[in-house]
Parts: sequence; C-alpha cells; structure tokens
Amino acid sequence: MRLGSVSRRWVLLAGASLVAACSAPASAPPIVSGENAEFAQMLDTLANDIIRQSPETATSLGFDETKFGGRYNDRIDDRGQAAFEARRIFLLQKREELATVLADQLSPAQKISLEVVRTQIDNSEAGARFGFGALAPIGWFSPYVVSQLDGAYLGLPDFLDAQHAIKTLQDARDYVTRLGQVADAIDKERLRALADADAGVIAPDFVIRKLISQARGFIAAPAAQSIYHTSFTRRIAEIADPAAADELKSLSATAADVVATQIYPAYERFAAAFDGLLAKATSDAGVWKLANGADYYAAALRLHTTTNLSADQIHDLGVAEVNRLQGEMDAILQSLGHTTGTVAERMAKLRTDPQYLYPNTDEGRATLLADLNTQMTAIQARLPEQFGRLPKAGVEIRRVPEFSQDGAPGGYYQSPTLDGSRPGAYYINLRDTAEWPKYTLPTLTYHEASPGHHHQSVIALENEDLPFIRRFMWFPAYGEGWALYSEQLADEMGVYDGKPVDRLGYLQSLAFRAARLVVDTGLHHKKWTREQAIEYMASATGDDLSSVTTEIERYAVWPGQACSYMVGRLEIVRLRDKAKTALGDSYDQRAFHDAVLGAGAMPLSTLESVVDAWIAAQAKA
Repeated sequence: MRLGSVSRRWVLLAGASLVAACSAPASAPPIVSGENAEFAQMLDTLANDIIRQSPETATSLGFDETKFGGRYNDRIDDRGQAAFEARRIFLLQKREELATVLADQLSPAQKISLEVVRTQIDNSEAGARFGFGALAPIGWFSPYVVSQLDGAYLGLPDFLDAQHAIKTLQDARDYVTRLGQVADAIDKERLRALADADAGVIAPDFVIRKLISQARGFIAAPAAQSIYHTSFTRRIAEIADPAAADELKSLSATAADVVATQIYPAYERFAAAFDGLLAKATSDAGVWKLANGADYYAAALRLHTTTNLSADQIHDLGVAEVNRLQGEMDAILQSLGHTTGTVAERMAKLRTDPQYLYPNTDEGRATLLADLNTQMTAIQARLPEQFGRLPKAGVEIRRVPEFSQDGAPGGYYQSPTLDGSRPGAYYINLRDTAEWPKYTLPTLTYHEASPGHHHQSVIALENEDLPFIRRFMWFPAYGEGWALYSEQLADEMGVYDGKPVDRLGYLQSLAFRAARLVVDTGLHHKKWTREQAIEYMASATGDDLSSVTTEIERYAVWPGQACSYMVGRLEIVRLRDKAKTALGDSYDQRAFHDAVLGAGAMPLSTLESVVDAWIAAQAKA
C-alpha cells in the first residue's frame, strides 16, 4: 500500500490552528519594532474566531483551558447545517476584512503573513460558495458531507481514544459529556448528507457501499466492546485517586448506557439513510457530474496546489513524470535480472517475493513496526547534515485503528500537542501486511516523520517568531510537497546506496505520486471511470489492486488533494536549483532548508518570494 499521508489535520487549516477565545494568545510572539500592531491583533483575532468553531482542535493541540479562554474539553465540533452556513459567512467576512489591509503599512514579515492568510481565506471561500459538502472553518472543503474517509462516525471514536487525554476525574467527566454529543453529531451529518442528496450531490455508489459497511461493522460488536467504552474504562483504571473511585464507576456505567442507547442507534440510522441513497447513486466517480462541477474542481485544484495550473497541464505533467520514473525503475529492474514484462508487471512480481513480505499476523505487524522505528532512529541521527534547526517534539509510529482501516489510506500524520503531553504520530495501515513489502517502508518514514511531515510541521509549531495562527496553517502543496521532497532528500543523502531494491521502492513511491496527477485529473476533469483510474495507476506503479482501489476511491471524494504532492515537490526542487545557480559555491543546503521551513507553511507563490529574498540576503552576505 502506498502511503496516503492525509495528515488528518484538515479540521481547521487542515488540522490546524489556533488559539482559543481570548484577546491574545498566551504564547503569541511579542510585537517587534516596525510591525503594524493593528494587523498583528487582526491575526490573533482571526485565530480566536477560528478556534471557537473547533473545540476538538483545541484538544488536539493541547491548549491549556486556564490560559486560552475557558472550557472546550467537554464539547465537540458542531456539524449541523447552521454551523456550515456560519462558516460560509465567516469566510466571506474575513475575506472582505483582509482586503482592506494595506501591505505597504506592514513589516516584511507581516507582508508574507498577509499574503499567506489572504490566500488561505480566498481559496477556502471559493469552495464555500458552492454551498454543499464538508467545509472546515478555513483551509479545507470536499464535495460530500461524509465518506469512507471522513465523518463523525469515523473521526470521533479515533479522536476520543487518541486525543482526549484522561488523566484526572475531570477529564473523565469531560469524556462522558462529549460522548453524549456523538449521536447528535452523527445525526446532523446524516441530515446534511440527505439535504445535499436532494440537491443532487450524492457520493458515488462504491463510496456509499463502503461507508455503510464501515458504519455497520463498527456496531457489529456488543456496545460494551465498542472503542468508545473500552478506551474509557482502560484509561480511568489508571487514575490513582481512591476518592474518585465511586464516581468513576458511575461514569463508566453512564458511558456504557450512552453507547448502547444513543450512539449505536445513531450509527444504524446513519447506515439506513445511506441504504436509501444507494438507489439514487451512480458509479460516476468525478465531481464533473455535479452542477458547476468544472468550477468546483478548479477551486479544489487552487486550494490544494496554490497554483493556477489547469487540469490539463497537471495531467500532462503527471504523464511525463510517470514515463520518466518508469525509465529509472526499468534500469534497476534490469540490473537485478528482472527483464521480462512491463515495469508494472515486474514490480508486481517483486511485490509477491516472500523475502520482502512480513507475515500477516500480529507478530509480523510487530516486526514491521519495529523495523520502521529502527529506520526512523537512523535517519533522525543524520538530520544535522541537512538542517540547522531541529524539532524538539518526538514522533511515534502507530497502527491505523482497525475500525477504520478498510477505508483509510496507507498512512497519515498527526501533529503533537503544544504542551508536549502527546508527541507527533504517523499512522500506518496494517490491514494486510502484503500491502507493505519491506522495500516500500523506508520512504514511508522519510515522508511521514523525518525529515518529512513531522519535521516540517514541528519546526513551524515551535517557531515563536511566527504569528500564532501561522504556526499551524496547512497548505497541501507546501506540506505534501515537502514530504515528497524529503523522500528525494533521503535518496540524495545516500540511504539507498548499495540497496537497489530499496531505491526501487523510493522510485515506485515517486511514480505513484506522479500517477496521482493523472488519475485525479482523469476522474474529475476527463470523466474517467473508477476502473480506468485503477487500471492506469496499477500500470504506472505495479501496486496491488487492493491498495490502488483504496487510493482511487479516496481521490473520488477528495478532489485535487492528490495533485498537491508532486506539484509541491517539483516546485521545491525548482527553487533549490534556482538558489544553487544564483549562489554557486556559496550555496548552503542546510541554510536553504531552514529558510524553506522557517517561515511556516505557505502557498507556493509565496514560497518563491521567500526563497528569492533568502538568495538575495545570502548573496549580499
């Protein structure tokens, strides 16, 4: 399985930001000489306004309730229609407000922040105008309220288990309070999905079938065995407070009752509603089928690539990259004695070689995770070769929860908390270890952890020189582009020297991302069928049909996102080449990497201006 790197940060600013409802964030950097105080306050207010809309993000990022404006740990996000409409109005108002800011009254750093935040608001508001689907307060939209990837039915059990900490009696109370809101959240998304369906916005039938299967699969076990309850009972057992024992016992009983009498029925209502929609659904995979579908896809491409590249340009770029990478793969395969058949056929044969497979058992999965940890330790020891600034927060490797693994991508990253109470984590889908031949694993670590997502996001998170809102912003072309560039960087560092099969895995990973450009634009612009896209991706990479199918079904519900990886990587490489040419022997790659990461996530156009300024400063120095 190729890594999905969804990065599960889409809730706000793609996982994003920000500070709670208070006049100024406690950890916001001070105003420095030359900065416009009014604009700085505007950014803080924007952060405050956004976090009010997502108590789940506040929990995810570990905000201290005593410092960030009051309670949030006993609430979940509002997923109703009124909240959706409020987000649309919010984005329009903020877009108009930012349009009044005069750049010539700002410091150089603030000019960058203005361009970054304006772009995020503009691109988000462009998607909100369509009035359907899922919409974050800022930084993310998709055409369907729920899917096999997203929705309260999937996200809330994972959130409550992995991100709602239970260290105290109050934490336990908050958990049960939140648990009592789960059924309402699922019902609200069900109703919104039905309303969209009445307007002609219905997910493809293959998505609905998987969604129904996941929802009913979740409630197949007795309520007492649901992760909603077992996670709670496991963790309250660790609270060493004898005086709280009776109340904890009562809370456990309440949690069990809520799961059985409220949450499970909500899941069944949810599944039954989509049973009814199946008759109206078609197998058409692309958003071209929707009213204004072409405009919607154009907006999605701008959001995810932060470029004005057309769908045809992106498609052609992908075809060229696939052909180039297959040439490199062919040369290695020839050297290994694999000479018969297409590149895809030879890669498919290599994938089934027992020497590269882990047993599809608990022991095999444990060995796989141990090998990933070994690879991560090795690359992290070498990071000073390429970076002057290193992240302080650690990162863990975790398995994708079994209840969501059938529809989940191959891997994704989760940011650490601000307070250090939870490290970063990248998740790998281990539903079938055959989807992860050993030679595919090193690139997973370099992409998801170091020097990829974890390195990039934590450098921004820990940079107190940035406005608070910018420490958590997410631009897919920048973030995913950096993660894919990190795979290339590891290759340039020599990690595959003497390991041709591992390097083949790296090239296959690049070919996979190049193929994404082709199939995403194929599905949503050229009206390809799901089967056409599966066939192309399998022929481009040699991946197994199970993982390819999961990926294609992901692109169907998340248009444009799959294009961010390769578009971003190619731009970072272009800018690096530009810097090398301009600076010659004085080019310092460690300084280049620090410059690219030090200003936080941003649109690709802004990144070029940042790199140009760095080149000028280096030349002058």
